[in-house]
Amino acid sequence: MHKIEIVNAHEGNLRNVSLTLPKEKLIVLTGVSGSGKSTFLIDVLFNECQRQYLEAMGMQGIPKPKVDKVRGASPAIVITQSMANKNPRSTVGTQSDIYTDLRMLYEKLHRRTCPHCGAVIDAAACKEETEKHGGDFHVFMRCSHCGERMDKLTRTDFSFNTKEGACPVCEGLGKIHTVDEDRILDPALSLEEGAVRFWEKRYGEYEISLYYAACRACGLDEPRHVPVCQFTEPQRILLLEGGGSPQFSSALSKNGLPESADSGKFEGVMVNLRRRWAEKGGQACALDTYFQVVDCPACHGERLNPLSAQVTVKGTRLPELSGLSLIRLQSWIEALDSTLTGEARRLAEDYLRDIRTKLNRLIRVGLGYLTLDRQIITLSGGESQRLRLAAALDLEMSGLLIMLDEPTAGLHPQDTEGLIAILKHLRDLGNTVLVIEHDPDVMRAADYLVEFGPGAGIHGGNLIACETPEQLQSDPASLTGLWLAEPAKITSQPKTAQGWITIKNASQYNLRHFTAAFPTGCLTAVTGPSGSGKSTLVFEVLADRHGGAEIAGLEQFERVVTIEQAAITRMKRSNVATYSGLYTLIRNLFAKTEAARAAHCPASHFSFNTPGGRCENCQGMGFVENNMLFFANVEVVCPVCHGQRFNETVLNVKYNGRSIKEVLDLTVEEAVEFFAGQTKLIRMLEVLREAGLGYLPLGQPLTTLSGGEAQRLKLAAELIENHGGKNQLYLMDEPTTGLHPADIGHFLKLLLRLRDA
Repeated sequence: MHKIEIVNAHEGNLRNVSLTLPKEKLIVLTGVSGSGKSTFLIDVLFNECQRQYLEAMGMQGIPKPKVDKVRGASPAIVITQSMANKNPRSTVGTQSDIYTDLRMLYEKLHRRTCPHCGAVIDAAACKEETEKHGGDFHVFMRCSHCGERMDKLTRTDFSFNTKEGACPVCEGLGKIHTVDEDRILDPALSLEEGAVRFWEKRYGEYEISLYYAACRACGLDEPRHVPVCQFTEPQRILLLEGGGSPQFSSALSKNGLPESADSGKFEGVMVNLRRRWAEKGGQACALDTYFQVVDCPACHGERLNPLSAQVTVKGTRLPELSGLSLIRLQSWIEALDSTLTGEARRLAEDYLRDIRTKLNRLIRVGLGYLTLDRQIITLSGGESQRLRLAAALDLEMSGLLIMLDEPTAGLHPQDTEGLIAILKHLRDLGNTVLVIEHDPDVMRAADYLVEFGPGAGIHGGNLIACETPEQLQSDPASLTGLWLAEPAKITSQPKTAQGWITIKNASQYNLRHFTAAFPTGCLTAVTGPSGSGKSTLVFEVLADRHGGAEIAGLEQFERVVTIEQAAITRMKRSNVATYSGLYTLIRNLFAKTEAARAAHCPASHFSFNTPGGRCENCQGMGFVENNMLFFANVEVVCPVCHGQRFNETVLNVKYNGRSIKEVLDLTVEEAVEFFAGQTKLIRMLEVLREAGLGYLPLGQPLTTLSGGEAQRLKLAAELIENHGGKNQLYLMDEPTTGLHPADIGHFLKLLLRLRDA
């Protein structure tokens, strides 16, 4: 069968969409945000293809999407923008397995100094010996010069994720958290005036009394009402590091060191913070405000232990290779390959071939600027998606449905051509490539364009057109076609700068002694090809003060707000309503109804996160997970609450004729009409709508948002909270990701309103 037939898809906002798609074509799905593209492609077509495939293998109980029929289904692969891997230990090198191959190369070919005779020896020329100790095997090698035996460095010793290879100080993370003295202390103030920023009210009075008692016990003057900047050195060390620290030695104390709080022992401000942060297990908490992340002083950010970090192959250490761009690494691999002979070539040739293949994949998808040591959690949604796309490039399989969600996100227009070539290559192998995309170049390169609309949410869900790009441009019903035929023009006038932020001599990643200036009071775009240093300049240098730059002009702002594409949370329980603060108000409205009072349902019973009103079988999730062994777990609708998340008592409580679950199913736009008259709620909902999120259901899990949606939600939540000052600097990373050109105009109005506030 050379076509896929979808009959009466009515999932989400889809309105009985029936469509026939030709196979072995490049098909782009487009339409305004919230029009039903993702619902059609992922929730209907992908899920039904997966269901039919698994049921053919004898697996039952997988829920069927809301569609009458899907004929001609094929095995499907979906590559989305969501980044499931949030492990700070995961890097481009580990996820692509290139680092694994490099570890093998270094095991086979490394050069090191013999600890016995001092000669430089090659691992490939040394004789190996293996001994069994208990249940483990231990590998040794003998120096080719003196014959003495030493531990052999194996692949394990070159991994920063093992105790054998990791730096013992940072445990392989390359970074440590340290207390930032500037954030906790205002040296111009006395302790009584609030010099220690996190000593509040009575707690502060208690700590001050302990500090003065420690001063008396140690024979130091009590610096009452004296600015911290005028403290003596012993007074300052006692305040920050405490009486029990190595810094505050007995030489600084005239009376010896007190043993207990009663006798004048004082913990120290910085010691107290470190202890409390450690008790939290390093998890995100309010104390994070007072810490900064810096390179590990032992390994200097290289992650490996001293010996593993120092050995070389072709004069290059492994951490140095990890810091090269993939394009430069490719050149290094080619140079190494050209010099190997004999036994060394035999040991390395398989790994070199594998590395070349993987590097070619990544470079072809436009990721040649990345480094192997780049953390996965720092990648944009588009970069993460292209990293996963690279794994599929050299497959010789055909007959697949390959689905992608905005693979151009984060790509500069000049890099899009390479991605289009990849999509066409996958098509030419005999696969059907389905892409959700707003990029004009990708749309023009498609064999067919499928447009959903005409609007978002309840105003969308209709099939507008399924035509070639040429046909769509002449279709008067197509908003996308009109835009492709004649792109909109910018009409706003640039604003005069009120001042400047200057950055001098910044050196971070690929920025070298970089100098720049940004106008204040303006909307400024930082642009350039992928990997040119845009994010490094704005977020690493300007926001996080890395790179050793001289920065002037930030003092005119009350706050610097960074809004990046990183996922908001990994918790499926968090949704649009909870994150924006809407849900608290909604629960209170339900709790005030007569039905809630009669059923003794307080506001807490309308939360699916706490016992009382939620379904306890699924603990308020609405689904339970089925273990599929070798496949990913499948979420199955809870058999008790049938996906309603709450118990029957709570579901029987109605507000304006809807249950709490039905309210969570409303889109932001629908909620504006539903909550008419609730001034505070309407104000919050209007901000979400202006941010281009009117199509999102209130109960949509944050884990399902694209990078652009997550960023716009963060911006909306920031505006809703209204921290009170006008002089704020907002730094954003491609906030229009996921927006149709027609939506970008609305979002620009929000940014201009923010600028002019």
